[in-house]
Amino acid sequence: MADLTSQPVQYNEDSIRSLDWREHIRLRPGMYIGKLGDGSAYDDGIYVLLKETIDNCIDEHVMGFGKTIDVRVSEHRIEVRDYGRGIPLGKVVDVVSKINTGGKYDSGAFQKSVGLNGVGTKAVNALSSYFRVQSFRDGRAVWAEFVRGDLSKKEEEGTTERNGTLIVFEPDDTVFKNYHYRGQFVSDMIWNYCYLNAGLIVNFNKQKFVSQNGLLDLLSNRHKEEDLRYPIIHLKGDDIEIAMSHGNQYGEEYYSFVNGQNTTQHGTHLTALKEALVDTIRKHFDKNYDTTDIRASVIAAVSIRVQEPVFESQTKTKLGSVNMSPDANAQSVNSFVKDFIRERLDNFLHINPTVRDAMKKRIEQSERERKELAGIKKLANDRAKKASLHNKKLRDCRNHLPDLKSDDRLETTLFITEGDSASGSITKSRNVQTQAVFSLRGKPLNCFGLTKKVVYENEEFTLLQHALDIEDGLEGLRYNRIVIATDADVDGMHIRLLMLTFFLQFFPDLVRNGHLYILETPLFRVRNPKNHKETTYCYSEEEKQAAMNKLTKGGKKIEITRFKGLGEISPDEFGLFIGEDMRLEPVIMEKETSVAKLLSYYMGKNTPDRQRFIIDNLRVEKDVDEVALV
Repeated sequence: MADLTSQPVQYNEDSIRSLDWREHIRLRPGMYIGKLGDGSAYDDGIYVLLKETIDNCIDEHVMGFGKTIDVRVSEHRIEVRDYGRGIPLGKVVDVVSKINTGGKYDSGAFQKSVGLNGVGTKAVNALSSYFRVQSFRDGRAVWAEFVRGDLSKKEEEGTTERNGTLIVFEPDDTVFKNYHYRGQFVSDMIWNYCYLNAGLIVNFNKQKFVSQNGLLDLLSNRHKEEDLRYPIIHLKGDDIEIAMSHGNQYGEEYYSFVNGQNTTQHGTHLTALKEALVDTIRKHFDKNYDTTDIRASVIAAVSIRVQEPVFESQTKTKLGSVNMSPDANAQSVNSFVKDFIRERLDNFLHINPTVRDAMKKRIEQSERERKELAGIKKLANDRAKKASLHNKKLRDCRNHLPDLKSDDRLETTLFITEGDSASGSITKSRNVQTQAVFSLRGKPLNCFGLTKKVVYENEEFTLLQHALDIEDGLEGLRYNRIVIATDADVDGMHIRLLMLTFFLQFFPDLVRNGHLYILETPLFRVRNPKNHKETTYCYSEEEKQAAMNKLTKGGKKIEITRFKGLGEISPDEFGLFIGEDMRLEPVIMEKETSVAKLLSYYMGKNTPDRQRFIIDNLRVEKDVDEVALV
């Protein structure tokens, strides 16, 4: 080990640097947009760039200017056009290139908006390889183009366009490696904007998005009527809206919003909602129900509007505000939400006895199930402790703290794999700081149609639940990404399907919140046998053919290896596939998906429909030699 004391670090005037706004954003993008990512997660940076752009359009709409927003998303290019007032022409360049410049510091121009610190659009500009802003205002237009935040061109001209603002940008592929936008994530974002702004029209890639019933539409679009125990309760007041019901699923499901912003990590408003639900239901039924029984299977959404909200990060995913406005005498967010629910929900239940009875029945069903599980849960938890989980099944990582404030937690990943060889390769090649490995033993149980009792009766499921720390909900989730890593053969696909069934059956909120992924690993290695530096890993037949064509120029021989299982990939090679260029396929639940019907179709008894699906999609692959020389 080198003697650091013999080489003292110089600390003088040359050690001090001053960065301009663009350099600082590009050097520390995480401070402005959270994690980078490649678009495989809903909170990756490229979606934050889109959100920051649309937020400005929404703020115009909320102030009463512009009822329509046009959004076009291609593979690498975004266009967002609103029909509001348009940026004042003399400030078009400043508002997208000068930190702490914007109209939202003037409370008269913008009330209860999302962006208040004048950073969002500047981050989009600095992190884009191409950025164009154009303002149309009273027959005149000013447009400016930037390259990675540097102004390249600006012009003013006459126009017949309607007033408003156009933003066009292309995220910088040197910052966001191998990125692409996923339509489902973008459409979910746009639907949320529409739910929170009744009557707003968003045209996304020529598809029209509009909602007239707010959060009622949000829950009804995401849950079929047959999946709910009673019709959705929809309550609206000044600066607050709530929708809720109970379902048949395990776990709790919440959506929370502040000033039109989807607070995915929630905050003070959702905490107040949960507490108020418990207090109100206990008082209404005059029974001291257990908190878990009241909240089991609850589906709820809450939206509030606050003057000058305080968020816990620039990406505005967790509300930290204490009061509804900066006024020292303003009501707290906590009491505002609680007072509204206690009055309005209690009144609703008195007026709607059918809903009241259905709610009571669902809560008491949860109570019975909890008591039936009490004994077996204790035995299973004791067994899990004796099983030395962290020695036999789980190779943990260091950044596993459940603290939602921790940026480190956003980078944590748990790989679920099968077999000693595969888990051994991942364990040896992983980043021990952020990546953990859970090893399955054989094929897991098909738990379709079973109750949660099986989680505690099955040792494998018990240990996995303990590793994730999700027994009591997602608040303690120890890893941000759960990645199913299985072989790309029939057995591997079967294990993958069984694990998907486990999560969808018992922890659907984990899937809905975007934590579950499938690891893509290469099917082929194409290389020059005399020079291994000329190696390409291919994930499809098309990529293999392209790699072969590239190497055959010059008459070289080619070595082609077909990977039949993860265990055949050496730890050195595996490090390439679970590092910066890791390919993950997110498990996405579309808003129309019914979990019960989905699992019944794929994991239930064979039906004529499923048999036809299997026959229509049957593919026969020819055997491929493990190593072939061409």
